[in-house]
Amino acid sequence: MSDKEIRTKSVDDSLSRYSRQMLFERIGEEGQRRLRSARAVLIGCGALGSVLAETLVRAGIGHLRICDRDFLERDNLQRQVLFDEDDLAANLPKAEAAAVKLRRINSEVDLDAQVVDVNPVNVETLADGAQVLLDGTDNFETRFLINDLAVKSNRPWVYGAVIGATGLCMTILPRETPCLRCVFEEAPPPEMNPTCDTAGVLASTVGVIASLQAVEAIKLLCGRREDVCRQLTQVDVWSGRFASLNVQGAYDNGDCPSCKRGLYDYLKGKMSGITTTLCGRDAVQVHPGSGRKVDLYSVAKKLKTVAGTTLAFNQFLLRFTAGGYEITLFPDGRAIIKGTHHPDTARTLYSRYIGA
Repeated sequence: MSDKEIRTKSVDDSLSRYSRQMLFERIGEEGQRRLRSARAVLIGCGALGSVLAETLVRAGIGHLRICDRDFLERDNLQRQVLFDEDDLAANLPKAEAAAVKLRRINSEVDLDAQVVDVNPVNVETLADGAQVLLDGTDNFETRFLINDLAVKSNRPWVYGAVIGATGLCMTILPRETPCLRCVFEEAPPPEMNPTCDTAGVLASTVGVIASLQAVEAIKLLCGRREDVCRQLTQVDVWSGRFASLNVQGAYDNGDCPSCKRGLYDYLKGKMSGITTTLCGRDAVQVHPGSGRKVDLYSVAKKLKTVAGTTLAFNQFLLRFTAGGYEITLFPDGRAIIKGTHHPDTARTLYSRYIGA
């Protein structure tokens, strides 16, 4: 066998695990090679993020950075398919537990686990070198931050969101398609923004939306940008309804603060929440930076199934306990979370029970 034949065989062997994927003509060998040299950053490794990460690693992405501030809890296992009871017992942060599992799935992928709260100070560094930004988050503040970074740096990103049996997916190609703030100029107030802990979520919904996100990412990373879906996809897995919404007019006719005016309020930290550790109280104050008021009655109504009989509120504050923490919410959106001195934990709890 000649040296050339040996080299060819070696290259072919290195791609053999992706043979079925390469048979799909829109990827092929060239697309697979592009994917193997591609770099992406995944922000959030919970329900959507764990499916996204596993799909991309199995598909043969070259480098994946996983950023997540949270730790694994028992009720995560219902929908966060990358994790199991052994991970729960090991008490690992989600990003690290994900990396351990993913390296066993595909040791050829360069995985970088970052246990970190993604914010305006660090997001540009964390996304350095990434060709695509991927949304595995659970709150609008972080999504708008990703959106600002994507638009400013002219990099595509893939948005996804799930609640109950419904989900949304949209690929953002800066200055070609609407960005997230073209479609949702402001985050909805907390009382109108249900979370998994207040409205529930079906694992099937997660699987569908994350799979749609993953295939959009693969299109971009293997050089098939022309095949990207340029509409907002809406799914209801319970009724079996899929809808593709043409939102291009939001960009063409809009005056978006991010992609049309270049304000990047979230990236500059103007809209970011502030956390303050309260000395001697084992508590953290979280103050969202949006300046919106909160309807305590509506939040209380949303939280009844979570907080049970521990919930109490009046015109001045709402107080409830959940997961061993006491949370006090005020009409200006500010909350004091008692039972932790870690800002990351406090922000996670705020997003989980109040919304962001």
